[in-house]
Amino acid sequence: MVLYDRILVPTDGSAEGEQAVEHALQLAAAHGASVHALYVINTASYAGLPMESSWDGIDDLLRSDADAAVRDVEAVAEPYDVDVTTAVVEGSPSREIIRYAEEEGCDIVVMGTHGRGGIDRLLLGSVAEKVVRGSSVPVLTVRLGEKGPPEFGEREVASGSAEEDETNISESAGPEASGSS
Repeated sequence: MVLYDRILVPTDGSAEGEQAVEHALQLAAAHGASVHALYVINTASYAGLPMESSWDGIDDLLRSDADAAVRDVEAVAEPYDVDVTTAVVEGSPSREIIRYAEEEGCDIVVMGTHGRGGIDRLLLGSVAEKVVRGSSVPVLTVRLGEKGPPEFGEREVASGSAEEDETNISESAGPEASGSS
């Protein structure tokens, strides 16, 4: 039984966001699914600029960033042998992600979240939270910016030998640790 046929991965082009892209690609490879990479140009982010600003210049810059972000998803997807469809749209990120997922018949949305809490979440809001609350399509969130657990078979290697570690422990603990008084 195939659970996922079309996976939507919204991207902002950031290095942190690549964690969600990788997760979506791994999921797609495991299920034989295609990936839809979506970049939403947040038109509200430049709506307050003075009219003297060059709108063409700003629009060109935002489009350039958007095109680069979806091209990056295509590049990351190459070793996975996964079909990638790209799209760039304008609007409110959460609304456009939900609209795209529903209109394109996506089976799941895989997106990053910074895991903000408290005042940061109140002031900045969360695109991921708005998508989770408003989407009829299931949403899988990937916590960004944190190093995940080691891969199976990997382990962290401490620097120095065990003998050096014992010496450092007893030196830092003081004379009580070595049994002297």
